[in-house]
Amino acid sequence: MSCFASADESAHYGFSVCMLLEQYRSQLRWEEEGVVELGTGDATAIGDVVAALPGLRVRGFDISAPSVEAARANIAWRGIADRYTVELGDFFDRADSAAGPRVSTVISNPPYIPAPDRDILMPELWGGVDGNDLVLQLLKAGYDNLITAVASYSDPEATVRTAEDLGYRVANFLAMGLDFGPYSTEPKVRRRIRRLCAEGRGWAGEDSYMVAVALFTRNTDVPGDRADQLLRALQLSV
Repeated sequence: MSCFASADESAHYGFSVCMLLEQYRSQLRWEEEGVVELGTGDATAIGDVVAALPGLRVRGFDISAPSVEAARANIAWRGIADRYTVELGDFFDRADSAAGPRVSTVISNPPYIPAPDRDILMPELWGGVDGNDLVLQLLKAGYDNLITAVASYSDPEATVRTAEDLGYRVANFLAMGLDFGPYSTEPKVRRRIRRLCAEGRGWAGEDSYMVAVALFTRNTDVPGDRADQLLRALQLSV
């Protein structure tokens, strides 16, 4: 088992999380509550965010032991271990296990590779048959605020409409184009992506796709709803 690394995606994810947390600082109350994180990876992306926002505390979870080891070393090297902790285990089993009030905000760059099964080059990147299983699970977990990556080829409309049914709005987002890498060009993955796109449940160009980092919220203090704008932005990959 190894750690996934993508410099462009990591930089975009970290920058977007930082901007959204800063923009909605008062409404998300993260200075008082902290946030929880699904899928810490090597902690590079959110380590930069914690360093940039002195009032931020993050409790992260990852199911990969090598990722947790790398994350803890990275966090210690940055000198932010007092505000950024990482635990080995299933987020959905353990995120609410600590004493004290539940936080209202979760952040994640979840696996979103679509494939018929998890027998792919890097199983940790499997996001289910349509690629959006983890995002849907996070939405159904009941947090008031979710900052998450949404990929253009992983049935994003179903994600957005499910969020709406659960009472969420898209407050804001930042989108970026990415090139297909070795994991998304694996034949069985590429076939599944093409099938989703052919069915109108995803968008991708020949060699690229879009990823947006969006704030889904049920917080009535956060204004606006950019759900349709998010879907239009994800279509720019075609």
